[in-house]
Amino acid sequence: MQTLPITLTITAAAAFVHIWHLYRCGSVRMKKKIMHGDGGDVLMERRMRAHSNFIENTPLFLMLLAAVEYTVGGSTWLWAVGYAFIVGRMLHSIGMDKDGENLPRMIGTLLAGLPILGLAVYALYLASGLAT
Repeated sequence: MQTLPITLTITAAAAFVHIWHLYRCGSVRMKKKIMHGDGGDVLMERRMRAHSNFIENTPLFLMLLAAVEYTVGGSTWLWAVGYAFIVGRMLHSIGMDKDGENLPRMIGTLLAGLPILGLAVYALYLASGLAT
């Protein structure tokens, strides 16, 4: 059985980021006594949206990471792509707390979006047979 240590590690990191999102949303819920939805609170809405954005992007990233790692094996650049995605998702979430455009959100979006794009392009390259 082939193991995928990069994918396993980054998936575990993503699980911890998911728990961090739960804590961030839960802390606002407790403080502001919001039982359902966002309760009309701007910070709650932003944290919920940041969490949703994480949940929307992470499965696709992890599937691409696993497929590429399975195909080409582990490498330093795959580790870097994995960590960039995780850091990017966290920076994006921190930036979502702030009004308007801000550096953490912008950097976070790039650090999360570019790895997905890069892995997708590389996966197509690998699938095309041009890599052999």
